[in-house]
This record gives sequence, C-alpha cells and structure tokens, in this order.
Amino acid sequence: MNTSIDVDGQIQTVLLKYSDMVIRIAFQNLKSMADAEDIAQEVFLKLITTHPDFENPTHEKAWIIRVTVNLCKDFLKSSWFKKRAALNENIPMHDENTEVLDAVLRLPVKFRNVIYLHYYEDMTIAQIANILQKKENTVSSWLHRARKLLKESLTGGFDDE
Repeated sequence: MNTSIDVDGQIQTVLLKYSDMVIRIAFQNLKSMADAEDIAQEVFLKLITTHPDFENPTHEKAWIIRVTVNLCKDFLKSSWFKKRAALNENIPMHDENTEVLDAVLRLPVKFRNVIYLHYYEDMTIAQIANILQKKENTVSSWLHRARKLLKESLTGGFDDE
C-alpha cells in the first residue's frame, strides 16, 4: 500500500510541475484551450500507463515536451480535426501582451514550438533539437525565421493566417 501512495504522490508532483507547461505547448500548437486540455490529459495518461524511467529531471521534462508535441502533431493530422468546424477561440495563455501572443499564434507550428521552447522554457537550441528530433542547424534556422516573421508582424508587414 505504501508504494501506491508514493506513486500517487509522484504523479501529483509531476502534474503540478508540468501541467501548465503542457497546456501552453498544446495551446500554441492547436490554438484551442479545450483541445490543449485534452492533449494534456493524454500526456499524463501516457506517463501513468508507460511508467518511463527518467535519468534526471531534464530527461523527464524533455520526454513530457516530446510527447506533447507528438500528440499535437497526431491530433492536427487526424481526420476528426480536419473535418470539424473551427471555433474562434481567443483565450490568452496568461496576462502577457496579447499582440505578441497573437503574432506568435499566427506563425507556422514549427516556428511556434521553437519560439515557445526557447523563450518560455529557456531551452538552448541543442535541447530543442533533441526534443524535436531535428538538427541544431534546422532549429537555429527556424528560430531565426520565426524572429524575423515576428518582427515583421509586430511592425506591420506580415498578415499570414
């Protein structure tokens, strides 16, 4: 019985530690709070059912981010998502400048991910490349392009949906 209490405590700790991050990553990928919350549930359900062994907290965080991104990609490719009617959901993730958030959400998904991981999660290009399973040069290029698009968007000259 003590082990189940310990496992429950560990799960609660992980949920408290990463739930906001998972929802933010899913939201910026899916642009829907309801879908982001569904993805978060799937991420933590996968964590509970697979019981992965993590080498350290960095590995744990990377695994959770990778699973979140993969589930978002799968969701966006699903026939259910492609056939549903989109609702315009303008729910800010937090009380930051909504103009910047709107500009970030208009970026292509690959650019949104690198911007989020670099600026919100303070990850290096090498860490992002590892999580996204891309080359460091690719991630660096995406980050450069994303910054350029954001600059154009925020100074007026980019209206891409």
